[in-house]
Amino acid sequence: MGILIVDDSADARLLIEFFLKKAGYGDIVLAKSAYKAIEYLDTDGAEEIDLILMDIMMPDMDGIEACRRIRKNTRLQDIPVIMVTAKAEEIDLKSAFDAGAADYVTKPIKKIEFLTRIRSVLKLKHETDKRKARECELLELTQKLDRANQRLEYLSYMDELTDIANRRYFKEHFDQEWKRAVRHSRHLSLIMIDIDLFKNYNDTYGHKEGDACLRTVATALKHTLKRSGDFVARYGGEEFIAVLPDTDITGATVMADLMRSGVSSLEIEHDGNPAVGKVTISLGVASTVPGSDKITSETLVIEADRAMYMAKEGGRNRVEVQRQKANA
Repeated sequence: MGILIVDDSADARLLIEFFLKKAGYGDIVLAKSAYKAIEYLDTDGAEEIDLILMDIMMPDMDGIEACRRIRKNTRLQDIPVIMVTAKAEEIDLKSAFDAGAADYVTKPIKKIEFLTRIRSVLKLKHETDKRKARECELLELTQKLDRANQRLEYLSYMDELTDIANRRYFKEHFDQEWKRAVRHSRHLSLIMIDIDLFKNYNDTYGHKEGDACLRTVATALKHTLKRSGDFVARYGGEEFIAVLPDTDITGATVMADLMRSGVSSLEIEHDGNPAVGKVTISLGVASTVPGSDKITSETLVIEADRAMYMAKEGGRNRVEVQRQKANA
């Protein structure tokens, strides 16, 4: 437990040091001026000090100004300061307490009163340190819990196999985008995506390779989307769905074809797809301006799904658009 004695009088420093050591306080640091004390505290020495005994009347910088500077330093704010003064005038004491002093003792020093005040201030300091330590521990635990909860929430929205958004994420965020589009009368488009003849792929190469194929396709679809508001989710099995806010039917169709060509360019072997011998996807596009017609969010999903099946029936590895008045 370190105590810093600050006094321009050598005799006063030695007397205070004598009282403290007799009382069992062994870690004593002496400073003959406020400047020397602040210089010491600005180094790593501040970590060793639990209490400062500061004379009020000192040349160059008095104890009140020194106390004020100590209180402004965030590293030193928790170190209590006891003023040691030969003048116990009310105005001086008020200035000392206004500057942040914890207590005061008068000269000539009365040993019993002096040590009692020191013990009282140090006890309060010890209790304050313990409370702050507990608060830090609680804050750290709270932060860990928050991070854990955020991780759990993240996992609850992610598809474990493909590491993209899952159907739950799609439902919640599509609903949000729908409401936003209604408020601002903006276009909202969907792309329904299905891997062509994926059952054949699993039958030919096995489920392990099938899972790898799903991950590769999901990554390609995700990387095709460039805007922060766009996202793709695994809708189920080998189906995916992309949400494109502020995108009309033309823009969505262009994006769908980029997805189609992107997956095709992966050149993933697929002997179960005899037409091309590689993994391809079929895509259906639907778009509307929510609130401008009788189409609901559920209807838009159905329209995108219908368009996707049209793409499959039309030969696969293609994009189809569900054309309707709302999409014009």
